[in-house]
Amino acid sequence: MEFDNLHQVLRSLYDEMIPLSADMAAVAKGLAGLGALFYVALKVWQALSRAEPIDMFPLLRPFALGICIMFFPTIVLGSINAILSPVVKGTHGILDAQVLDLNKLQQQKDQLEREAMLRNPETAYLVSDEEFDKMLDELGWSPSDIATMTGMYLDRQAYKLEKVIKDWFRNLLEILFQAAALVIDTIRTFFLIVLSILGPIAFAISVWDGFQSTLTQWITRYVSVYLWLPVADLFSSMLAKIQSLILQKDIESLSDPNFIPDTSGTVYIIFMIIGIIGYFTIPTVTGWIIQAGGAGNFTRNINQSAMKTGNIGGAGTGAAAGNIGGRLLK
Repeated sequence: MEFDNLHQVLRSLYDEMIPLSADMAAVAKGLAGLGALFYVALKVWQALSRAEPIDMFPLLRPFALGICIMFFPTIVLGSINAILSPVVKGTHGILDAQVLDLNKLQQQKDQLEREAMLRNPETAYLVSDEEFDKMLDELGWSPSDIATMTGMYLDRQAYKLEKVIKDWFRNLLEILFQAAALVIDTIRTFFLIVLSILGPIAFAISVWDGFQSTLTQWITRYVSVYLWLPVADLFSSMLAKIQSLILQKDIESLSDPNFIPDTSGTVYIIFMIIGIIGYFTIPTVTGWIIQAGGAGNFTRNINQSAMKTGNIGGAGTGAAAGNIGGRLLK
């Protein structure tokens, strides 16, 4: 099974597990109903104890969350996924375009390298059976010719062995690269399934007074984990673009008949290692894209500023009243 099929299996697994979030709605309804009862009672009691009119708008919050819990797969998950799906499709399209260009350039480079080695009489027999047989036919059976023939066989076998080792190491790095991407996608799918199934519970807990931040934290974590895949596609696109630029430079160099190609593939190996390590930085990068908690700090600063203004205003009013009273006494 190819890695693309494994990624598709993870997508299917997520789609199959999303309906299970509806099974948690029954438990979440009870928890949210009890929390709504205490929340509304507390707000009404606070308004009555202060002889203030009851503000109905904050009391609508538990009912709105209750509706989200009742239709969680459709309203919550469906809405978030519908908004974020174009981002995933867009980044995947960028990756496909870069990989397609990379494959074309790699085939062109391989062909030019073969032609460059065929132009050199000292290396032509290494890549061409016809050139190898032609050189053997030109040799005789003298001791020097036999020694030359033996050296040619050894050089050809050494070249093939070196190529086999390089191809094996390259394939190993490609497998590790794909495995790193699969690990990230598997962990992402697991996190999304857990957040989706237990999402109604998080919404129910956020109904309780003092746990309102649970809602924003759940949305932040879900969006952040969902964006792991687009960030991974962008990272892979960047690596593919870098390799395309390197291949273009190599192709330009191979256009020179006197250029001797380097078949070691060191640059490719280095970028594969960078890619394997870089995949595990994706969760950190997605944490920079969306964060929660700023509104709470903003509200806290407003309240502190209002309290300071009130204190200053109270002190100024007291001083003014004192001055007026002193003038009246005079």
